[in-house]
Order: sequence, then structure tokens, then C-alpha cells
Amino acid sequence: MFETLPSDWLWGLTGGFLIGTGGAVFLLANGRIMGASGILGGLIDGSGRSNWGERVAFLLGVFALPLLLLPATDAVDTHATTNLPILIAAGLCVGIGTRMANGCTSGHGVCGISRLSLRGIVATVFYILAGGLTVALFRHLLGVI
Repeated sequence: MFETLPSDWLWGLTGGFLIGTGGAVFLLANGRIMGASGILGGLIDGSGRSNWGERVAFLLGVFALPLLLLPATDAVDTHATTNLPILIAAGLCVGIGTRMANGCTSGHGVCGISRLSLRGIVATVFYILAGGLTVALFRHLLGVI
């Protein structure tokens, strides 16, 4: 009579809770907004030398936590393409876009919107629209991904 629901929504809820909690803890501990692109960018361009340990710890946590949670789930499907050149090009476009927008989904989307930042809200609206248009163009019109 009742079908079991897929657990995808639960993983999404858990991930959102962890990102939100991480952003709040980062703000309370450092007085700065948690933006993953800014944390990584500061390591790459050298502007984050004064707190490189904290930046590295954050990035290690971002990569280690999914690996630690892997045994708790039977399968992970990101629905991403397996086309490596497209993945690389997409990653470069996201990196360039986050630098142009002075932030990313964690900085603008999670932390900016929760602080009712107009800049964060506007940036989030535009990157969501750009992402949707990109998927529509490449997947549905061009059939590339």
C-alpha cells in the first residue's frame, strides 16, 4: 500500500543542514562569511597566507566528509556527465564566474540570503538562471551532456 520514499531528499536536507551550520560556525568563529571559492581562491592567489591552516582544514573537510559518508549509502548518483572535457570546462566556467561575482553558492546563496544581503540575493538569482539556461542549452537543445 505505501511505497518507501527515496532517501535523496533526506541526504539533501542533511547536506543543507551541514552547510548552514558550517556557515554559522565560520561566521561566529571568524567574523567572516564562509565562501568556498574565497577560501580556495585565497590559497591559490596567496591572499590567505595569514590563515592558511584554517582554509586547508575547511577544504579537507569538504572533500573528506563525503568519503566518510560513502559507506552509509548504497549508491551515489550525481547525474553529472561522464564526459571529462565538459566537466573540466564546466569547472573552469564556475571558477571564473565565482571570481567575477565575488562569491559562490555558499557565500552568496547560503550566507548572503540568510543575512538578507541584496547583493547575495541578486547574485544567487543570476547564477541559478545561468545554470538553468546552460543545462537547457547544452542538454536539451544541443544534446551534448
